Amino acid sequence: MIQENLEKIRTTIETYAAKAGRRPEEITILGATKSVPPERIKKAARLGIRLFGENRVQEAQKKIPQVRIPGISWHMIGHLQRNKAKQAVQLFDMIESVDSIKLAQELQKRLPEGRQLEILVEVNTSGEPTKYGLPPDEDQILPFMEKILGCCPSLVPRGLMTLGPYPPEEKRSRRSFALLRALRDRLEEEFGLSLPVLSMGMSEDYPWAILEGATLVRIGRALFGPREE
Repeated sequence: MIQENLEKIRTTIETYAAKAGRRPEEITILGATKSVPPERIKKAARLGIRLFGENRVQEAQKKIPQVRIPGISWHMIGHLQRNKAKQAVQLFDMIESVDSIKLAQELQKRLPEGRQLEILVEVNTSGEPTKYGLPPDEDQILPFMEKILGCCPSLVPRGLMTLGPYPPEEKRSRRSFALLRALRDRLEEEFGLSLPVLSMGMSEDYPWAILEGATLVRIGRALFGPREE
């Protein structure tokens, strides 16, 4: 099942990348592994998925040690509480959900000396009150990035992350994703940074995210099947 699903996802990526005048190689698949048992993760890794993401630190602590495969990386893709920062920096290669200066400072504090940690800034481009992330406002995003660059030298911003609106609908979803891309472009211009990662799009809406510039799509159910809650 996972192999068939992955073939469908790769075909969809090729189709929508071509529509956007992009190369499929520009888009990385992240296997979103919430509630996915280790054996299914290993199967996806054997099929070529090298990047996986967890939503909860507690689940990651149990699962990641069971998936010891060379060459794979783990991202934190769910909301991260400050009191879990110590565990998070030990588990993950990137934190995609940095949305407060206090969280950034706690990550900085918990990093061992000499180690850097890649991060994405989470932005709530849909404006939905149930979602985390900074408001999609230059007047807040620009000062936020300036503070991170100033106070957290061990954190390396690599781009932005968002969740599309729910329920997904093409016009609204594409507007949300296009807004993230525009904010990324503005940050690069303002700070002279390279921010190549746009993490946006999940199982229900990743084709539209690709049309708007996604470089990383977080795929759970479409890859692994229904969650085992």
